[in-house]
Amino acid sequence: MTASLDVLVVGAGPTGLALATQLRACDTPFRIVDRSSDRARESRAPAIQPRTLEMLSAFGAADELVDRGSTAVRLHLHLPRRVLQVPVFDVGCDDTPYPFLLFLPQSETEAVLTARLAARDVPVERGTELLSAEPEGEHVICRLRDRDGTEETVRARYVVGCDGAHSTVRAQAGIGFEGYAYPQTFLLADLEVDGLEPGVAHTYMTAAGLLFFFPLGTPATWRMIAMHPPGAPGGEVTLGLLQGIVDDWAPERPSLRDPVWMTSFRIHNRGATHYRKGPFFLAGDAAHIHSPAGGQGMNTGIQDALNLGWKLAHVCRGAAPEALLDTYEAERAPIGHGVRRLTDRAFTVGTSSHPALRLARTRLAPRLAPLLLRATGARARLFRTVSELGIHYRRGPASGTGPLRPRRGPRAGDRLPDTPAGLQRRIAGPGYHLLLTGPAGLWPQDPPPGGLHGLVSVHHLDTLSPWPGVTHALVRPDGYVGYVARGTDLTGLRAHLDRWLPGR
Repeated sequence: MTASLDVLVVGAGPTGLALATQLRACDTPFRIVDRSSDRARESRAPAIQPRTLEMLSAFGAADELVDRGSTAVRLHLHLPRRVLQVPVFDVGCDDTPYPFLLFLPQSETEAVLTARLAARDVPVERGTELLSAEPEGEHVICRLRDRDGTEETVRARYVVGCDGAHSTVRAQAGIGFEGYAYPQTFLLADLEVDGLEPGVAHTYMTAAGLLFFFPLGTPATWRMIAMHPPGAPGGEVTLGLLQGIVDDWAPERPSLRDPVWMTSFRIHNRGATHYRKGPFFLAGDAAHIHSPAGGQGMNTGIQDALNLGWKLAHVCRGAAPEALLDTYEAERAPIGHGVRRLTDRAFTVGTSSHPALRLARTRLAPRLAPLLLRATGARARLFRTVSELGIHYRRGPASGTGPLRPRRGPRAGDRLPDTPAGLQRRIAGPGYHLLLTGPAGLWPQDPPPGGLHGLVSVHHLDTLSPWPGVTHALVRPDGYVGYVARGTDLTGLRAHLDRWLPGR
């Protein structure tokens, strides 16, 4: 007998686990499978951005992640002839409950999300591989094989590929993956280091390339990433090779020991030609891969998942039209393209052997960096970009503004900022939230209800409001403003809900 479900999630890294978490919160029938027999034990992505923590807080995961990680991390930029102590997230972060970069190994992030799914009776089916996926009518017929070699067939309305750069889902859907590989090879190791100031992220900018040390805590104290020096022997990554790089590039010559794992890797910059094709969707590395500059990769993938999950859930339960699913690519593809463009520029400046860029790293950077660090406005803009708090969907098809636009405050498509009274935590939940600001007596007694599916909650705000005066705003399940207008006339809001949530 062929089993039926709404969503098959393929891939149980952070992206797939985040998607599964949201689908479970919405009570959507799904399964999550991964061909690997076990979750990642290596640290891989070492940091979680503030916006990712905000979005995961809706499911109760953020506090546990923060408890496991390190927030008291400073950055030392080691330039030729000087070391700069770089303020990290000290400006531009007054509207988030997580004004820091959380250093936490990816393995720990996966452990937290996996445990939360298990607590809600959701097994992660590891050792289960997707062999084929063929659309048939209103379903996709998926053939799976478990670790014992047993095959089964599953009928799913939608299949989401969270299965990485070599995505089987992407191949089955016939979606292209365009881009290029960088010529440089990089070395990575989790290990112990003597001679580095603890609790500090160290970046060495040299004429030959870049060297990084990030504080991890587990499975080792430090994560080291370095460019493979031109002319150095290839092949197996050894502690001796890594120590030689450190001796050449780090004036303090810290001593390396006790590696937990060491590897080499190439960096690609590639993107899917589409994020959706019929019943197939792509998220995370299956949709975009790029340089790790800025710590954007895992975070962008998780945010892909949390943009898509509630849309799938609402369509599957009959509360939203199929057109809502088209907004996923419309909103997330420009974000993926932007991240690829940003990381490519940063990577090129930091690694290029072009004489002008080598000169910039060794001569200009030591002189200009102190001036740039004193420019708080520039640092605030950089923080908003790197932290992903600045992501918005203002031009997206699901963002609407009433005839009277608020003079100040978030616009339609913007992330809902936090307030000193904790607005984000107050409205956390899987549905929509209608925020009515100003005296409660001004508002109609029958604002748009949640109806059959209970997907709209109504909140009367006073001191919590990020908008001045009398305003109404509809906040989506992913924490972005879907509709906003000034005044108490809810006609435009009702039209917006009739379009995107007619089955409410």
